[in-house]
Amino acid sequence: MRDGQTPKVVLVTGASRFFGGNVVAKLAKEPDIDRILAVDTMTPGRDLRRRMGRAEFVRADIRNPLIRRVIDGAAVDTVVHAATLARPPAGGGRAVMKDLNVLGAMQLFAVCQKAMSVRRVVVRSSSAVYGCSAKDPAKFTEEMSARTPPRGGFARDMIEIEGFVRGLARRRPDIATAILRFAPIVGPRLASRGVQYLRSPVTPTVFGRDARMQLLHEEDAIAALTLAARTTRSGTYNIAGDGALSLSQAVRRTGRVELPVPFTVFRTAGRLLMGPVMREFSGEQLDYFHFGCGLDTTRMRAELGFVPRWTTVQAFDDFIGGAALRPVVDPAWIDAAENKLLGLLGAGTGAQQ
Repeated sequence: MRDGQTPKVVLVTGASRFFGGNVVAKLAKEPDIDRILAVDTMTPGRDLRRRMGRAEFVRADIRNPLIRRVIDGAAVDTVVHAATLARPPAGGGRAVMKDLNVLGAMQLFAVCQKAMSVRRVVVRSSSAVYGCSAKDPAKFTEEMSARTPPRGGFARDMIEIEGFVRGLARRRPDIATAILRFAPIVGPRLASRGVQYLRSPVTPTVFGRDARMQLLHEEDAIAALTLAARTTRSGTYNIAGDGALSLSQAVRRTGRVELPVPFTVFRTAGRLLMGPVMREFSGEQLDYFHFGCGLDTTRMRAELGFVPRWTTVQAFDDFIGGAALRPVVDPAWIDAAENKLLGLLGAGTGAQQ
């Protein structure tokens, strides 16, 4: 479907989860799409199922070769793979997560390769593939790779999955394949666990560092996947909101008290201080709050044609509102104090002149 033709039969994986389910709900409102198949091993919740409307739920495991019967039987032409897991599922460890992510993607793309009806494949990936280190550029373009190999399991899974997608594109050049690398996602309904650590009254940060964060609103993530399913060209796209937010600014905007500590303390004692939220930090999240990660989104706008509605700061503020955080220190008071201090410094400079 490189000519931009509207898809007729769309299959979305991970339909019982946030991304997959909401993409299904949005596609179900498109009258020019004939069928939407929502695939998962678990049944979506009542509210999510209601919002899916006319979409057909199919209980199936993409790790099972029988998924081919679903794709061939419905003559699926567009596949949106949104079923990747960022952390191990409840009751499962890293091995289960890797099995679901890597084996599931490998089996799904093998079926897509053999199914002659498939013409478009969209994959949800992550900026975690770039890793986080002191050697990183200010902004990563899609052609760049991690300067230091990522140590987190999720990032390694995404790198493998992207490799499968590129293999599919080589073997079936008639299939348009798109990889969407999302920046960390925040919003009132879903927030990255790494950003939720700002709920604590005292927020530890890395001494001598001020990670530069670029975020994506949850609604923009859903909109980008939906747009890609309808109009995508082959390629890899960084997806992030405009602008950036330093970690110290984020702490201030939530009214928290920043506690700079050495990184060795941040990843050890910091976890004890923060309770269950920080104890569940992945390797990617620890590195992110150490170094941050910037994304070049030129291709997102110029080639994919996607423009986020929310900037990084707006997305973060909406997360704060949805999380109903009660500030320990009023951010307005901090701003007023800073402005007053700057005024005094300016007056002092003027007097010296």
